[in-house]
This record gives sequence, C-alpha cells and structure tokens, in this order.
Amino acid sequence: MKTIKTIAFTLLVAFGTTVSAQTTKKVDASKSTINWVGKKVTGQHTGTISLKDGALVFDGKKLVGGNFTVDMTSINTTDLKAGEGKEKLDGHLKADDFFGVEKHPTATLVFKSIGAKTKNSYKVNADLTIKGITEPITFDIVTVKNVATAKLAVNRTKYDIKYGSGSFFEGLGDKTISDNFDLEVNLKY
Repeated sequence: MKTIKTIAFTLLVAFGTTVSAQTTKKVDASKSTINWVGKKVTGQHTGTISLKDGALVFDGKKLVGGNFTVDMTSINTTDLKAGEGKEKLDGHLKADDFFGVEKHPTATLVFKSIGAKTKNSYKVNADLTIKGITEPITFDIVTVKNVATAKLAVNRTKYDIKYGSGSFFEGLGDKTISDNFDLEVNLKY
C-alpha cells in the first residue's frame, strides 16, 4: 500500500500537479485572548471576550484559512470594578441595545481569502457575523511559533448596534459612542 502511495505521489509531481499538505491547527481557546476597546467622547472602556473555538488552516507553513466562534455571553468589562458600574455596563453590552446575547450567544469569523504580505504576515478578507448579520471585514494577521496575532476595527453599526451613535442620533453631545470598537486578538494553537 505504501508503494502505491509513493508511486502516485511521484506521478503527480512528475506531471506538475501540486500536492497540498494542508493541516488544520485547532486554537486553544483557554490560552487565547480577545481584548476589546470601546471609545466614547469622554473616554473609553476596555474588556475581554472569550473564544469558544477556532482553527487555522496551513498549507505547509503558509496560512490559507481560518474560522472562529466567539462566546458573546462572556463580554467582560475590565476597566471598572464591582460597585463602580461594571455590572451595569456588562449588562447593557449584553442587552439588545448592543450585542443581544440572549438571542445571539455567539459571533463567528470565517476567512474568505488570504494574501501574503511578508513572511508570516497576511492580509485577510473574512466574513464577520454578529447578531445574525454577516459583513465583510479586512485585517492583518501575523503567525509566529504557534501564535497568531491580529487587530481588528469593527464598525458596530453594520450589525445593527446603533445605541449612542452620532451617525444615527443627533444631540448626543458627550454621550456619543464611537461607531468602531477595536479588538486585539492573540491566538495560541
């Protein structure tokens, strides 16, 4: 059987057929982090959200795919302490005004195309689904020694999250919340 595989491989290479060595590497959700920053006129809030599961796909050492599921029920504010408004903000972010986690407990990110920028650095075009709404997003990702890092800027209004948006409501003054929130992702696989 081994001889047949060796002959088949030799024939494929001889006739110019590319042999793919794709491997899927599961991301260790417990060792990976997603940090977020939401800005408003008077400052910002920071927090974390947990990865539920995910995988990166490589062809040799080249990144060629990926998909991830985020646990939206895990939204956690880190710049406030209990009794300082943390519970109120966490609850509001989980409510329908923002991410509606009761109806939409997960968000997903699926890589659609990847272009190499430099060694271990890629530009990714992906589909991001939040609150059941899928929109394209583009970002850079770097992979080095079983760690992938990325920074994403997400326009929340594309996902029907308009609360406090100056793009949709007038007269908000210092209550205006930026349409974009930032994610800093560190994946261990």
